[in-house]
Amino acid sequence: MSIAAEASPKQRLDIMRGGDKAAVARALAHLERAPEGSDTLALLDAAYAAPRAHVIGVTGPPGVGKSTLLGALVRAFRGQGHSVGVIAVDPSSRRTGGALLGDRVRLLTDPEDAGVFVRSMAARDRLGGLAEMTVAAMVLMRAVYDVVLIETVGVGQSETDVAGVADTVLFCVQPGSGDSLQFMKAGIVEIPDVAVVTKADMGRPARRALVALKGALSLNAAGRDGWEVRALTVSAQGTSGEAGEIDGLIQALDTHRDWLAEGDRLTRQRHRQSEQWLREALRDRHGRVGLARAGSLSLGPGESPFSRLAEIAARL
Repeated sequence: MSIAAEASPKQRLDIMRGGDKAAVARALAHLERAPEGSDTLALLDAAYAAPRAHVIGVTGPPGVGKSTLLGALVRAFRGQGHSVGVIAVDPSSRRTGGALLGDRVRLLTDPEDAGVFVRSMAARDRLGGLAEMTVAAMVLMRAVYDVVLIETVGVGQSETDVAGVADTVLFCVQPGSGDSLQFMKAGIVEIPDVAVVTKADMGRPARRALVALKGALSLNAAGRDGWEVRALTVSAQGTSGEAGEIDGLIQALDTHRDWLAEGDRLTRQRHRQSEQWLREALRDRHGRVGLARAGSLSLGPGESPFSRLAEIAARL
């Protein structure tokens, strides 16, 4: 038995925070194999109690350049000295059920960099752009890294689940993508905290798309909880001083993080997300009848939804 396996949950988290990518991979693999195991629940409860990362959900239609942008964000955050965890949710193979793009050929990172960890997950039959285990994986990685990036599968109008996982939602459109704005008008307009037009190096088409994007966002002028949504153009190839540079996007994301940190906004948002996850997990496993029999699903301050789910499931 390895030292990591014998260690307490807190010690295991400390080992992962020290840059042991193999320990993170083992923990995530065990989480998928035995999601209700006592050791899994103990680790998730410890991770839930010790969040450290800013969790950013990156969403938008297929082909918009999310993975390219993700790679640029990883490099920028690493340049600032932050450790970064990435959860990339991919389409599923019809034959194996696994992540179709699991090798992440589009996301270029240094495999020798202990400060970056990338994990692919298969969406399978989930319609919300996320994999079933995304929340648990996010909570674990949120306790290990400084920044966690979640890239959704990219399926248009069903992308809204990411708002129930991320602290900050980044929505991407590209020049000439009228369909993307239709998606926003159909409901996704309520989701972003920051919205970007990718491929800003295209010039005039990108500027026109930004005007259209701001018009779509004006349909929900108050944003989420009163936040004024930031909209800008960005080029993953941008360098310092250029319009559309990645630094401007980092600044917008950091501004939203700082806004959440005021008062107890972030605590309240994560608490709502946890209660929402608990309800959905119970409904998925036990149906509406089980959900009705579960009684109150309110969580106490700081209470982990994972142990609560296991307790309710055992009672049902």
